[in-house]
Amino acid sequence: MKSSMIRLLLIFSVSFFFPAQAVKIEFHDFKTTEQEQLYLKLIAELRCVKCQNQNLAESNAELAKDMRDKTYELILKGGTRADVIKYMTDRYGDFVLYNPPFKKNTLLLWVGPPLFLLLSLIFIFKLIKSQKKEIVEKLSNDDRESMRSLLKHTSSDNK
Repeated sequence: MKSSMIRLLLIFSVSFFFPAQAVKIEFHDFKTTEQEQLYLKLIAELRCVKCQNQNLAESNAELAKDMRDKTYELILKGGTRADVIKYMTDRYGDFVLYNPPFKKNTLLLWVGPPLFLLLSLIFIFKLIKSQKKEIVEKLSNDDRESMRSLLKHTSSDNK
């Protein structure tokens, strides 16, 4: 009786330290293997708009599930890769694409980083160039002789 109570208490306490995570596994039936391959490729290529940087296949967000379901639905209706991408970009914008197209509203996305790098290099180059260079004056023969005598005098004092 006492040992069964201890077991029950142990099981109960361990359940608090290791909570079970419910994982939903989605199963879809496709008419052809090409449709299935297209689906798997698309959910790996399309980004979840709720998550920071996860694709639809990796995301557990409810929105990602809805996007996967819509992708499945469009493919079953005979939609092509282009049809699914067009639907997703029309609905969610170019953010769903990891490699957005080069167009007017993505211009800063494409031109911004190289432009920033170029401006940074120009700034650094000008900063380095504008630093004052030390002008080293050539010593006259008289100045050299006085320096030598000072050095000889200080070196003989140190001995």
